[in-house]
Amino acid sequence: MKYNLTHLKELESEAIYVIREVVAQFENPALLFSGGKDSILCYHLAKKAFWPGKIPFPLVHVDTGHNFPETIQFRDALIAKDGVELIVGSVQQSIDEGKSVEETGYNASRNGLQTVTLLDTIEKYKFDACMGGARRDEEKARAKERFFSHRDEFGQWDPKNQRPELWNIFNGMKNMGENFRIFPISNWTEMDVWQYILHEEIDLPTLYFSHERDTFMRDGVIYADGEFMRRRPEEKIEKRIVRFRTIGDMSCTGAVESPADNLEKIIEEVAATRTTERGTRADDKRSEAAMEDRKKQGYF
Repeated sequence: MKYNLTHLKELESEAIYVIREVVAQFENPALLFSGGKDSILCYHLAKKAFWPGKIPFPLVHVDTGHNFPETIQFRDALIAKDGVELIVGSVQQSIDEGKSVEETGYNASRNGLQTVTLLDTIEKYKFDACMGGARRDEEKARAKERFFSHRDEFGQWDPKNQRPELWNIFNGMKNMGENFRIFPISNWTEMDVWQYILHEEIDLPTLYFSHERDTFMRDGVIYADGEFMRRRPEEKIEKRIVRFRTIGDMSCTGAVESPADNLEKIIEEVAATRTTERGTRADDKRSEAAMEDRKKQGYF
């Protein structure tokens, strides 16, 4: 299958420009890295931006402790292959130190607990800018974001007090203690991401491709069974052929039944789907403004 890739070159150039602007304007930036396709894409773009040198900032992973094993394996293999610096913030450590409280019940998740760990990691390492792979088409709260998203000294986001970005002129001015979240691929869509990954032959965790695994159904969402998952008595394990459109904490990330076992099939599936990629994320369904509320508190 052939695609018109002209617009992807424009998106690539824009993202690389944003990444270079971050390094030019900030003293101690970092790239937030979850092991998901969007953060992998940002890492790939960062390598392009500074090739043949190494990227001049570390990767930061906020580890919930309830990640998919495939994600951690992919992350560690990537770090070992490329020799880049990795900083891991541990949600479990935040719980052990009494800074976060573990949720209880069948719908308990550690996804929301990442906020405290992220803010502590930013404070510990004095990062003044954290880049990541959020995109405006993912969710309505993220559609409000600028490329350079200002955060106050408490790490909080005020969607009504963001700076204009006319002609891609970015303002990184900040006061002591303030920082920025930067979104180089804001203007990309899910389809753009997949077409670019295919064109650039970027490696991804196997979770994104169709595979058989033990699953159970809850509230119309398919979840992978695992050691961190608590099932109700009526929730029975079934083997299904599934893949994941987005990768997060196991407790809140749903799968979709799919035969798409390669990039071409995934692109065809994304083109035909009527649901967003975060439609299987239980954390986004806790309230109408769940994502925006988390972001105001300091969530990425």
